[in-house]
Amino acid sequence: MSKSVNWSGVFPAVTTQFNADFSVNLDETHKVISNLVRDGVSGLVVCGSVGENTSLTIEEKIAVTEVAKDASGGRVPVICGIAEFTSAGAAKVAKAVERVGVDGIMVMPALVYSSKPHETAEHFRSVARSTDLPVMVYNNPPIYKNDVTPEILISLADCENIVCFKDSSGDTRRFIDVRNEVGDRFILFAGLDDVVLESIAVGAQGWISGMSNVFPKEGETIFRLASAGRFAEAMPIYEWLMPILHLDARPDLVQCIKLCEEIAGRGSALTRPPRLALQGEDRAHVERIMAKALASRPALPDVGL
Repeated sequence: MSKSVNWSGVFPAVTTQFNADFSVNLDETHKVISNLVRDGVSGLVVCGSVGENTSLTIEEKIAVTEVAKDASGGRVPVICGIAEFTSAGAAKVAKAVERVGVDGIMVMPALVYSSKPHETAEHFRSVARSTDLPVMVYNNPPIYKNDVTPEILISLADCENIVCFKDSSGDTRRFIDVRNEVGDRFILFAGLDDVVLESIAVGAQGWISGMSNVFPKEGETIFRLASAGRFAEAMPIYEWLMPILHLDARPDLVQCIKLCEEIAGRGSALTRPPRLALQGEDRAHVERIMAKALASRPALPDVGL
């Protein structure tokens, strides 16, 4: 099943755009996605953390997924995030987006409940059993509190359609630990923006990125250079972008990313409550580092974009 998706390159975790009354703005979401595809990203993840999954109804999730499929036009794979309170609820959403025609799903641990390791593993197993789609396991312990450890992931090696692992723990040693036990059984994706270069160096084949919503060409360039071993060329771009990438590791990463999008003219900063707009020094900090980044944007080497 993994062969049906080119699990490689930069997949922005796409933002969901809202109207002033907090209803989903499908036209603007389509525009945001179309611009990312135009600028050379390798894939798309909709309804992830940055897409405000937990703030959306199932009908809205389906609508956003349909928009992404249309905007991508088959040029890049579309992956839909699954973030639900129960395993049954996650399976229901998986079946719904499978009917839309997504290329794969990115499954988060069951939300709110702090599960034991065997419960975490069974959640992923049950969702995988409910669909024929290839499944990416998503680990983000700082945000979702359940840690998908290498041991848990390794225990899922017999699930044929669990093919990919996105890790946002920031601990790149885990990629090596997994490979030491099961070789290339799982395709590894960086999930935390400010350790992407290090993740690629130890075997990540893809990057699900928050800030590539704002700087898609720069993100793809960093990824392609590092994947080709051209670290000396990648480092100056990585260092330039690092203050922006650090925002992806904050609890209010969605507000940060969407504000950066707005400053860059790529989307709206509006988030759906309980997420509220950045204020005071938090907002000023983002505005300062964006102003500096935009004023010192580096020339990019040719990587085939």
